[in-house]
Amino acid sequence: MTTTEENPVSADGHTPAPTGDQALVSAGDHTPVSTSWPAPVSTGGHAPVPVGGYAPVPAGGYAPVPAGLRPPVSSDSVNPDSVNGPAPQSAMSAGGYDPESTLRLRVPVPAPGPRPAAPAPGYTFDEILRADWALGRVPDRGWSAAPSPRRTRVSRALLACLLLAQAVLSLRLHNSAFEDEALYVYAGHAMIDHLFHGAPDYGGFDTYFSGSPALYPVLAAWVDSAAGLAGVRLLSLGFMLAATGLLYSLTRMLFNERSALLAAGVFAVTQSTLFLGHFATYDAPAVSLLALTAWLLVRNATGHWALPLVAAPVAALTVGVKYASALYLPTLALLLALVAYRRLGAREAVRRAAVFTAGTVALLGIALPATDYLQAIQSTTTERAHGTASLGSLVRDSVRWGGLLFALACLGTVLHTRRHGLGEIPGDSRTAVLPARRWRLALGVVLTGTALLAPAYQIHLETSISLHKHIGYGLLFAAPMAGVGLSRLMGAHVRFPQAAIAVGVLALTFGMSQSAQNYGVWPDTGHLIPELAKNVRPGQKWLGQPHEAPVYYLSRRGLTDYTLWTSIFYIDYTGREGERLSGPEGYRAAIQDGYFDGVVLDWSDQPGEVQTLIRQEMRTTGRYRLASALTYRTSVGAGHFEIWLRLSTARKE
Repeated sequence: MTTTEENPVSADGHTPAPTGDQALVSAGDHTPVSTSWPAPVSTGGHAPVPVGGYAPVPAGGYAPVPAGLRPPVSSDSVNPDSVNGPAPQSAMSAGGYDPESTLRLRVPVPAPGPRPAAPAPGYTFDEILRADWALGRVPDRGWSAAPSPRRTRVSRALLACLLLAQAVLSLRLHNSAFEDEALYVYAGHAMIDHLFHGAPDYGGFDTYFSGSPALYPVLAAWVDSAAGLAGVRLLSLGFMLAATGLLYSLTRMLFNERSALLAAGVFAVTQSTLFLGHFATYDAPAVSLLALTAWLLVRNATGHWALPLVAAPVAALTVGVKYASALYLPTLALLLALVAYRRLGAREAVRRAAVFTAGTVALLGIALPATDYLQAIQSTTTERAHGTASLGSLVRDSVRWGGLLFALACLGTVLHTRRHGLGEIPGDSRTAVLPARRWRLALGVVLTGTALLAPAYQIHLETSISLHKHIGYGLLFAAPMAGVGLSRLMGAHVRFPQAAIAVGVLALTFGMSQSAQNYGVWPDTGHLIPELAKNVRPGQKWLGQPHEAPVYYLSRRGLTDYTLWTSIFYIDYTGREGERLSGPEGYRAAIQDGYFDGVVLDWSDQPGEVQTLIRQEMRTTGRYRLASALTYRTSVGAGHFEIWLRLSTARKE
């Protein structure tokens, strides 16, 4: 520490209290003043303010500040109010200045005359004005919805954790190939042989598949050739992870990061998302393409009027992959119109929606006449056969599988319509034009109402087939409003985190339990396939339920192919007298004639009419013997597989 004449330093490093008429004032929070008047001695070398409260100071009204405590002042910026001027160079180089000191003591010169009975303290504090000490403008709210690099990094890290959790929860599901998985992958191999190797087109897949057999099945077959069924299921997982990521980005553009993370989190743990993430069918790529189409439309809604055409090929491809995806094209057009209307007005909104719709319809109109898929579209989508499921059971299943997310979306719609608040829309609330209440209501109704399309359509068809999968399409669109609803439950600055925790635990519990149950509905054929491999020979004709999984697994060994198997759903049999028979009569005649070399029968607690007839004929005709009976247990009950083989002398020529 540097010693100066003005500020002598004792050997122990403290500045002793001066004597005489000199007063020393420090620039810290403690302001000792010493005079020649009697005063008690302080510790540490400081002298407190004297009893009289006054201290003689030099002319100018300021007491000299110790050199070691003066702020460094450059030669070209000297404070004219300071009578002491800049600190000596020795003091500045010594580093004694405390940069945290922001106050200095001013001791005024006492006025002549008698002192008052109750004198004033005799000093005031002045704030030292420096640019680096100036506080910024205090915002009117503690957080902003405006994007920032730090927020982007944190939100993306959390999104990565969500995607990892989604992947783990999907991969925990385990079962053998479902009949649809096996059929689509096998059909893809057949289509590759037909398109690239000139093999005949057999199977009639384009007449009853719910999507184009030249799109997803071909892709699945290519992956299957390299990585098997596990690889194809991983492909579905990639599609569903992409859908969750696109949902996050879409919600972030519509609202903010917090709502986006909550929307992605709720969607990621629904049973349909977890189920489709490990299920090799059309649905996973269709959901991913729907998410990509919505993202492209929102992203380009306020750009050039022709930019929505970028999403038209993706939308048309989505319909080609899964015909039922056309049900969500109106939602996409309305979403585009709403986003454009907020920034550009009604005219431009209608213009962009019309451009997108016209482009998509034109592409579909070109593709449809060039294919033979019209019959499949009618049989699987527009004119699908009605079932016998009751209204109560369909509503109950819909509530079980999507009720929580839908309730959150309804809550988000109501609260977002009533009050903009909490910065769900990006921008400064004091300068930006807030969306009108009607716009907020329309956005919520469009997104939330889309979740009802699949249940409503299946209620119309009175069928529960694939409802647990199809409900996920609408939940994708309702998830942004569910994120807003959950964000409102948490409150500003995450005031009520217990709300998000409770909802998250509930959603996770439902999703894990329901996806595991739905994934265990069909019997595991892991023990059936090795037993069939012992009995099936190339060229033999088989009747099977199931038959898709045996065809998929056994065809990889070269033992059979799709044309050699008949299902219990359809038969076209030509009898001994040349008559063509179908339905129960066709099965009865084929079994009595010994047409099949073997039969695989799935016998459960509630067998169907055809299964009962087949089993009865097997027992009564005497042309077949029971070779094996393999028990199994599913998530909904128990049963067993029966393998019947034709007796060597049973075939009538």
